[in-house]
Amino acid sequence: MSKDPTPIRIIKTTRDQESIKGLKNICEEDIDGEQPLSPTSRLFHEPGVNVYIVVIIGMKTFINVEVFKSYAKVLKDKNCRFSSLQVLNKENGSMTWVPINVDINNHVVVPELDPNLDSSDIYVEDYVSNLSRSHIESSKPLWDVHILNTKTTYANGICIFRFHHSIGDGISLMNLLLAFSGKASNPEELPTLYGEKASPHRIQITCSRSLLTILWNSIVALVMFMLTAVFLKDTKTPIKGNPGIEGTPRRFVHRIVSFEDIKSTKRAMNVTVNDVILGVVQAGLYRYLKWRYENDDIVSESIRLRAALFFNLRATTRVNPFGDDTSKHGTWGNDIGYVLLPFNIRYRKDVLDYVREARASMERKKASLEPFCTSFLAKLVIKLFGVKVSGKLNYNVLSNVTLGYSSLPGPQEEIILFGHEVAYIAPSCYGQPMALAIHAVSYVDKVTFMISVDEEIIPDPQTLCDDIQQSLHLIKSSLA
Repeated sequence: MSKDPTPIRIIKTTRDQESIKGLKNICEEDIDGEQPLSPTSRLFHEPGVNVYIVVIIGMKTFINVEVFKSYAKVLKDKNCRFSSLQVLNKENGSMTWVPINVDINNHVVVPELDPNLDSSDIYVEDYVSNLSRSHIESSKPLWDVHILNTKTTYANGICIFRFHHSIGDGISLMNLLLAFSGKASNPEELPTLYGEKASPHRIQITCSRSLLTILWNSIVALVMFMLTAVFLKDTKTPIKGNPGIEGTPRRFVHRIVSFEDIKSTKRAMNVTVNDVILGVVQAGLYRYLKWRYENDDIVSESIRLRAALFFNLRATTRVNPFGDDTSKHGTWGNDIGYVLLPFNIRYRKDVLDYVREARASMERKKASLEPFCTSFLAKLVIKLFGVKVSGKLNYNVLSNVTLGYSSLPGPQEEIILFGHEVAYIAPSCYGQPMALAIHAVSYVDKVTFMISVDEEIIPDPQTLCDDIQQSLHLIKSSLA
C-alpha cells in the first residue's frame, strides 16, 4: 500500500521538551539508590502471570521519528521505572529497581517497511502478534516503542508501546502518556479522562442493611475466589483456553464504534457507560458462541462463564501533570484488584436484558469489597508464604476462568501525544493464562474494543468484533 501524502505536522507547545524537563525529577530527588519492587509488581514476574501491556496508538499523520525519540527520552528521564533495571536477588527471590543510563535508541524501534504492502492493517496485526512471541531482555528497562509509518484504515502512522506489567497498570500508564500530551484544541492544557473525578469502584453505605449487603457480597465473592483457586473451573467452551496457554502468541484486533451510541443507550436506560459496554460484550459473546456451537440449545444451557474484571483501586483517575509516582493525585505503578464476574451467555428475547443484567452484576460487585480483598490477599500471601505461592494462587484463579476484561476511561478531547495528533488508542496485553482478553477504551467520540486471542482457540477474532459491533447496533435500535 502506498504511503499517504499527508505531511507530518509537528505541534510545538511551551509544555514541550524544556518545560517538561523542568518538572519534578524523581530520579534525582526521591530515589536514593536501589528500591525494591512492590509486591504486586514482583508478582507479575511469576510463571503464568508474566504479563506485558501493549498499547497501539494510531496517529493522524506520519510520525517524525526524531521528534518522537526526543519525547521518549524525556519520558524515561522523568520516571525512574523507565530508566531502571529490575534485578533479581537469587538468594531470597526479591527484586529491586536499579537506575542506569539508558540509550533511547535501544528502546525505540523503527523497522524498514515494504512500500508495496498488500495490506497495512494485516501487516500491523502480524507485527504486534510477533511481539507477543517475545519478552524484553532483562539487561535493559522493560519497555520499548515500535514506530510503523504506514497508512491503515484508521490512522496514517502507528506507534506500539510495550511495557512489562511490573512497571505499571493500565491507569498509571494512561496517566503517564497523557501527562506528556496536550489538548489538540489548546496544546497548553492537559487532557482530561472521561469520568476522572472519582474512582470507578465506590462503596456507599447508607444504612445497616447496606452494610450487611456489602459484607454478604464480599463473603460470597471470597468463597468463590478460593473455590476457583482450588478446583472450580468454567465450563469448557470454544473460547476457554487450555493449560499453558499463557506462553502462546496472540493475535490483536480492534474495532472502533461510536461513543455517542453507547452514551445515548446509557441515558435511555439510566445505567452507566460501563454497564452498556459490558452488556454489549456479553451479547456479542452470545452471538459468537451460538455461531461456533451451531446449536441454540447448547448456548441456552446454564454454562459457567466468568471474566476476571480488573478495577482501579485509586481514589481518582485524574491525570498527574508530573508524570512521576509522587503526585498527590494517586500512586503510580500497580494499584488494582480484580473480581470474578459471571457472564450470562444465554438467549435473551429482549437484547436490552444484556445491559440490565450487566448492571445488576456490576451493582453486586460494587457493593462488595472483592477487588480490595483480592489485592490484599495477594499481598498477604506474598508476605506469609512468598511470591511463588501467591503467583500460583493467582494463576490458578485466572486459568480457571474464561476471559480477562477491563474498561478504561480515555481522553475526552482530541490529544497531541509526543508532538503528533492521535486518531485512536487500543490497549491490550499478553502472557495471561486465558485464550481471550477484551479491553474497551474511550477516546473523544469513539470507543475501541481491543481483542487479544490465542489463534488456535479463537481463529476468527474479527468475527467476534463483528458480533460485538452488531450487538451494539441491536441494543441501540431496540431503544428507538
